[in-house]
Amino acid sequence: MTIFRSLLKVMALAVAMLAFGLPATAQTVLSKLLPDINVGELVEGADAFGEVHADIPAVQVLKNGQRVGWAFVTSDYVSTTGYSGKPIHTMVAVDDAAKVIGVQLVKHSEPIVLIGIPDSKVKALVAGYTGLDLVAEAETGGTAHELDIISGATVTIMVIDDSIIRSGLKVARQLGLGGLAVEEKGTGPRFEFNPDAEAASDWMTLEGDGTLRRLSLDVGQVNEAFAAMDDERAAKRAMKEAPETTFIEMQAALASHPAIARALLGDAVAKNLDDWLEEGDHAVAIVGRGLYSFKGSGYVRGGIFDRIVLIQNDVSVRFRDRMHKRINSIAASGAPVFNEADLFKIPADSGFDPTQPFRIQLLVHRDVGAIEKVFTTFDLAYQLPPQYVRALAPPVAAEVPAAVEQVATQSELDAQQALWKRIWEGKTTEIIVLGVMLTVLTAVFFFQTFATINARWFFWFRMSFLTVTLVYLGWYANAQLSVVNLMALFGSLVSGFSWQAFLLDPLTFILWFAVAASLLFWGRGAYCGWLCPFGALQELTNRIGRALHIPQWTLPWGLHERLWPLKYMIFLGLFGVSLMSIERAEHLAEIEPFKTAIVLNFVRAWPFVAYVAALLIAGLFVERFFCRYLCPLGAALAIPARLRMFDWLKRYHECGNPCQSCAHQCPVQAIHPTGEINPNECINCLHCQVLYQSETICPVVIKKAKRRAKDAAGPDLARFVGHPNQKQTPPNLGKG
Repeated sequence: MTIFRSLLKVMALAVAMLAFGLPATAQTVLSKLLPDINVGELVEGADAFGEVHADIPAVQVLKNGQRVGWAFVTSDYVSTTGYSGKPIHTMVAVDDAAKVIGVQLVKHSEPIVLIGIPDSKVKALVAGYTGLDLVAEAETGGTAHELDIISGATVTIMVIDDSIIRSGLKVARQLGLGGLAVEEKGTGPRFEFNPDAEAASDWMTLEGDGTLRRLSLDVGQVNEAFAAMDDERAAKRAMKEAPETTFIEMQAALASHPAIARALLGDAVAKNLDDWLEEGDHAVAIVGRGLYSFKGSGYVRGGIFDRIVLIQNDVSVRFRDRMHKRINSIAASGAPVFNEADLFKIPADSGFDPTQPFRIQLLVHRDVGAIEKVFTTFDLAYQLPPQYVRALAPPVAAEVPAAVEQVATQSELDAQQALWKRIWEGKTTEIIVLGVMLTVLTAVFFFQTFATINARWFFWFRMSFLTVTLVYLGWYANAQLSVVNLMALFGSLVSGFSWQAFLLDPLTFILWFAVAASLLFWGRGAYCGWLCPFGALQELTNRIGRALHIPQWTLPWGLHERLWPLKYMIFLGLFGVSLMSIERAEHLAEIEPFKTAIVLNFVRAWPFVAYVAALLIAGLFVERFFCRYLCPLGAALAIPARLRMFDWLKRYHECGNPCQSCAHQCPVQAIHPTGEINPNECINCLHCQVLYQSETICPVVIKKAKRRAKDAAGPDLARFVGHPNQKQTPPNLGKG
């Protein structure tokens, strides 16, 4: 009861916030995390935090009562979203000379620790930023330091690196540290796109006048770059191709300028590009050829293009799959043939100024071990040629600071709402597919009598649906619900609900609403039996096992019934731990194999893979072994499912007494020997409804069929009794 009411409360609150657009809490990340930070671990020798700055989220770091620097959390200043879709909170301390005197990775939800990379290794790398000179970074555009990356955590480390540099420069400038000063916007010359500009129609001219800028690297240059590194292994793994072989030729142009878009893409595609970009958005076209791909393949699973990043002063834009469109053809005459041609959107809220210089930084890696890599970077510099811009008149005097602050605050709120909207737009195809799946499944449940009338047809329909659930929803879209989602919901009610955190994952959001509705109609089986990717994996592997004649074990009813409560105990234990520490509960929730088998596609440390393998092997002998006895999510859904309003599964009086056919054939033994279906354990596979209508298995149906046949044969049999030659075969009875 309590869980169900809480779930409905959360859903109702989310719907209300969606309708009225209520903003999230304005509390800074620093104020939330500061009570849990040990200042001595952040800055060596420091003994206390002082006062928080009156204007910005930064706190004094004290040593013997004297301020030795300022501390801040990067996510208060810049976007720090990584693979997980959640912020990576890093606390940084800087002194008056704008040098970093301490760095600590405070909190993150990245999956890197789930694939064999110790969290301590990441924290040690982050702590290595101590000593970073922000003045030098400001002078070089953030390239004064060497980027150190952990293999397998490329994007996470790059996001952390970017956030430390950009937020550090923002704080240093706002506090005047190291002689850095706030860059006054609007006081110098300002430019805008020149709408009358025209671009050349041929590729060679576009290259010559600077519309296109090029980064060209051959194998020899790349080998030299890695040979100059401290790691000798990189030089030993030099590429064997001829030194003059093209490693990569990458060219870029600012495609959001109308003239450049028409020249490169043609009028029709340029018009579509204009429709794709929202007000204030920009786009850069990047093409490439050679041995190396600037896109790579990491974005396919993680959604982030980890090999390229756009940098402009303190602005850094890392592209995601929803910010990407392929270029199918190039309109400019004489264009070379490229392996890759793509458009990348630069969001309006990034702070990007298209009239100012920027660079595309290319990350190049080299394997130096079985799973270890080293990295180096190269830059493609770009500045929009002068013919494409025109000067603006000097701005009028600025408004009062309060008005400026209000506008800035409003734009941030708009940006937050625009973020999840863009994510949903980018997931349009996945949302449509999920909507079709939910529609089909709803129709099957409502018209289950007709859906199950043909046993063979229904079997293959179910196998096909489960395959789509596993391959598309699970391995492709990663739409696997977890008990962690429920714990996050309860945790958000305690700490302050933020609907945006849940809206950032459209498929999970939709699935939870669908689950909430299905609990009222059909119980937990709608999800557990049809929409759970790991459940589908178990059932499909069991079917393969049956085809290979692996014996199926049926546990004695007494033992089976006593194993049911295990999953409820596990859920209640996790829920209790989550009330004290959600992070601890998330670690304990590893009893769910979903991350290993579905989200990470078995790319994980061997103990996790071995655990999943053990569960799947057990499932070969006992169908859906994990679902039956261990799944905490199934237990959590079963509790409110007791309140379902309808009982759709049909039963005969003879079910259980004497007939035991359905009970023996139920895939999860959810039918009691007495004939009742346990709704807590039923996965709504509808197999019992197939048997309910079977003319070869169900004794009740067979008996009715015989009675109908006897009644139909009655008149002919009566005439036969009075026939003079009673030895002949009765008419119309055939073999029956």
